[in-house]
Amino acid sequence: MHRSLGLMTALGAILVLGGLVGLVYTGVATLTSMILFGWLLLIGGLVGLVQALQMRGSNFFWLGVVVAALNIAAGVVVIRHPDGTAEALTMFAALLFLTGGVFRLVGSVVVRGPQFGLTLVQGAFGLLIGVLILAEWPGSSLYVIGCFFSLALLFDGLGLIAMGIAGRRIVSLVSGVEDSEAPKPPESPTA
Repeated sequence: MHRSLGLMTALGAILVLGGLVGLVYTGVATLTSMILFGWLLLIGGLVGLVQALQMRGSNFFWLGVVVAALNIAAGVVVIRHPDGTAEALTMFAALLFLTGGVFRLVGSVVVRGPQFGLTLVQGAFGLLIGVLILAEWPGSSLYVIGCFFSLALLFDGLGLIAMGIAGRRIVSLVSGVEDSEAPKPPESPTA
């Protein structure tokens, strides 16, 4: 158990390092994530096509072939044009932030629930991020996705490190309690 938790902590440290490097080189992180995304689409499409071919007799054969073909086509487009893909995904992210921000703002004012202030701040923050991304678009596509990707790596790594360290402490506490509560062998009588 200690070894598994140590590996979890080591993986977390690698993710933190990757996130920090990605935050320094956001353009490279954006292009890397787009190419990785393209390859995942391509490989997923090929696996889906093989699976569809294995199910030739089922009712879902053509649906499987169409979905696999779309994944393969999208993967090829993303790999060949990572800049354009980053621009499109950045626009999509900005629109998601805008619509989410507006819905949170309106929802917090209409509902006025117990989390009114927090929901209002979340809505305003989402709206602000969406406006800032759109104001610099398409130039913002060079760093937005890489920044988000790197922050995700950083926080996932920090979470793994925290779980690994806390898990090791818990295991050592539990093993210490078990050792002290373990029945002691009876003493052999001395003659």
